[in-house]
Amino acid sequence: MGERTASEKTAGAAADGRLTALLTSAMAFSMLQLFLLGAFGPRLVDELGISPTVLGLTTTIGFGTAAVLSPVGGRMVDRTGPRRCLVVLLLVSAAALALIGAAPGPGFLLAAVALGGLPQALANPATNKAILAAVPPARRGSVTGMKQSGVQLGAFAAGLPLAALAGGVGWRGAVWTAAAAAALAALWAHRALPADPPAKPAAPVSSLVPRGAIAWLAVFSLFLGCGIASVNTYVALFGVRKLGMGPTEAAALVAVLGIAGIAGRVGWSKAARPGRAERLPGALAAGAVLAACLLAAALYARPLVWVAAVAVGVFAVSGNAVSMVLVMQRAAPGRAGQDSALVAAGFFAGFAIGPPLFGLLAQAGRYGPGWLLVAAEFTAAAVVATAWAVRERRRGPGTEVPA
Repeated sequence: MGERTASEKTAGAAADGRLTALLTSAMAFSMLQLFLLGAFGPRLVDELGISPTVLGLTTTIGFGTAAVLSPVGGRMVDRTGPRRCLVVLLLVSAAALALIGAAPGPGFLLAAVALGGLPQALANPATNKAILAAVPPARRGSVTGMKQSGVQLGAFAAGLPLAALAGGVGWRGAVWTAAAAAALAALWAHRALPADPPAKPAAPVSSLVPRGAIAWLAVFSLFLGCGIASVNTYVALFGVRKLGMGPTEAAALVAVLGIAGIAGRVGWSKAARPGRAERLPGALAAGAVLAACLLAAALYARPLVWVAAVAVGVFAVSGNAVSMVLVMQRAAPGRAGQDSALVAAGFFAGFAIGPPLFGLLAQAGRYGPGWLLVAAEFTAAAVVATAWAVRERRRGPGTEVPA
C-alpha cells in the first residue's frame, strides 16, 4: 500500500510538471511579440523606417487591445474552460507572429500586433483557471510563479536564441520560427489537457468594475505595467543609441532581464503566502524604482545597464506574478477567470500607456528623463500597494469585501 501511495505521488508530481511546462509555454507565447519588438527594435527602425515613437505605438496597440478584451476573455474562460481557450491563445499567437514577420511597413505591423492582443487577454485567466482546477492549494503559489515566469522565458528567447537566429536568417525568419513553435504548442495543448466540461450558458452580465482587493491590484498593475513596458520596448534601442552597443549585444539586455525575471517570479511567488503576500507588491515596486534610477545612471557608467536589467527582472517583473497569486487567494467563487482578467486589464492598460510617453522622450534622445519617468511610475505603484497593505493589516483577516 505504501509503494502504491508513493507511485501515486510520483505520478501526481509528473502530471503537475507537465501542466506547469505547458502553462509556462502558453504564457511565453502570449507576450512573445512584445519582447521580439523590443529586441529587434533597432532592426525594425532601420529596415521598416519606423520612428522610436511608432515603435512605442506597437506596444500601445497590442496591449490596448488586450486591456479592452481582457474582461471578455475572463468571461470566456469561465464559460468555456481553460483547454479551449489555451488552444485558441496559441493558434492566434502563431498567426500574429507570422503576420508580424510578413509586415511590409508600419501599418501592417500595427494590425498584426493588434491581433496579438487576444492571446494576451486570454493568458492569465486561462492559466489561472487551469491551476485552480488541477493543482492542490499548497502548490498553487509555486506553479503560478513558474507559469508566470513563462513571460520572461519569452524575453530570454527573444533576446538570445531568436536574436542569434536573426543574425543568420534575418529578423523575419526568426519571427516565423517563433510562429511555427506556437502552432506546435497549440497541438500539444489540445492533446495534453483534459477535455473541458460542456460550455456553460451565458451568465447574467456582472459588473466589470473591480472591487476590493481586485481593484487595488488592478491600479497597482496599471502603474507597474507602464514602467515595465517602457523598459521592455526601449532598453535595446537605448543600448544601441546611447551606450554604443551592437544590435545583438543590446538584445541580450532583454535576455538578461528575462532570466532575472524568471528567478524573481518563481522565488517571490513561493514566498507569497497568505499574511505575507500582501506586503510584497509594495516592496517589489520600491526595488523597481532603484532599477529605473540605475538605467538613468548607465548614461554615465555603462556597466550599470546590466545591473539595472537584472534589477528590473527581480523586482518590477516579479510584482506581476505576486499580484496573480493574490488574485487566486482573493478571487470570488466562480470568478477566478474574470477577476484575473480585471487585474490583467490594468496591467495591459499600463503597457499601452507607458511606451508612447517614453517614446516622446526617446524621439528627442532624452533617455535620462525617460528612465526617471519610469521611476516615477514605479513609485506610484509602490504607493498604491503599500496603502493597500496598510489597509489590509488594519482590517484584519476575513474582512475582505467580495470583488
